[in-house]
Amino acid sequence: MRSSYFTILIIALLLAAIGIFSIYSTTYQKEGRLWQEIYKRQLLWAVIGLALFTLMSCLNYRRLWEWTYFLYIIALLFLLLVFLLGAVRLGAQRWLKVAWFNFQPSEFAKIIILIFLCRYFSGKSVNDISFASAKFGIWRGLLLPFLLVAVPALLIIEQPDLGSGAIILILFIALLCLTGLKLRYILLFLGVLLAAMPFLWHLLRAYQKERLLVFLNPNIDPLGAGYTVIQSKIAIGSGGFLGKGWLAGTQSQLHFLPESHTDFIFATFTEEWGLLGSVALLALYYLLIRLGFSIARRSRDYFGKLLALGISLMLGIQVFINIAMNLGLAPVVGVPLPLLSYGGSSMLATFISLGILASISRT
Repeated sequence: MRSSYFTILIIALLLAAIGIFSIYSTTYQKEGRLWQEIYKRQLLWAVIGLALFTLMSCLNYRRLWEWTYFLYIIALLFLLLVFLLGAVRLGAQRWLKVAWFNFQPSEFAKIIILIFLCRYFSGKSVNDISFASAKFGIWRGLLLPFLLVAVPALLIIEQPDLGSGAIILILFIALLCLTGLKLRYILLFLGVLLAAMPFLWHLLRAYQKERLLVFLNPNIDPLGAGYTVIQSKIAIGSGGFLGKGWLAGTQSQLHFLPESHTDFIFATFTEEWGLLGSVALLALYYLLIRLGFSIARRSRDYFGKLLALGISLMLGIQVFINIAMNLGLAPVVGVPLPLLSYGGSSMLATFISLGILASISRT
């Protein structure tokens, strides 16, 4: 429906604009030309994202059904290419440099894996009237799709990007529940995951273990791994009800808060606009996610229904994890706040997913 298209577009542009103003606020006083230009880059990503949104919204989303396996193979190739040619930044090898653009394949892989799962579970054809998973046994309904998802997820975690890997796993579990797979299979899968936790702990890198321990008690390393979380909570608390005003935040302006333009941009925003501003920001995300669920409910085929639900859940999961990180209610796993955090790949991937959502609303 045309009204849904414009509502998605307006909310997305509002969020992107808020992000650009917040990025400018936290970087304009930093020395160096790179910091002076960073908000302009985010503006450029928003303009390119708008073009991709328009393109994807005009494309019939059912074409994605036909391209699913091709897209899946391309995603795997790019994830493998990261280990061969990827640029290393902040101790992680997640980016491919294309001219002046640092391309992060894991951000786009999340969308592609979601499309793959939606096709796998929705039926024999795009117009099938029932979820295929209701007829699957444990191999086809759980083990096979898990193996197909685990391969790209492990490649992403190995970069290391624990946040994106966790989002893919959460989406997989959510789709199992939504598609009517037998409950005993889902409970069995969750039981195996819980049983494997002690073994998975030993596979984590040292800094990832530190982040999990700091999540339980940030004060065990207040000047090290716990520093960012402590400063984030100080910034959020100091904002009060109305905030300190744009360009007036102390934690970000005086550079006490690391990554204030990326993972911790919510703390930057809340310090300047307070509780009132953060509630308004959450309201925008709520309206966008609720609209996605409404589009899913109106969709005429199960592929579109499942895809709209998946995109809405993916957006909601990222918002929840990022804000929980900022509040110290979740481990710091490097999940950006959609459309607000600085980053071209995240911005473009979000606009693409919203364009698919708009396409579903039109058919």
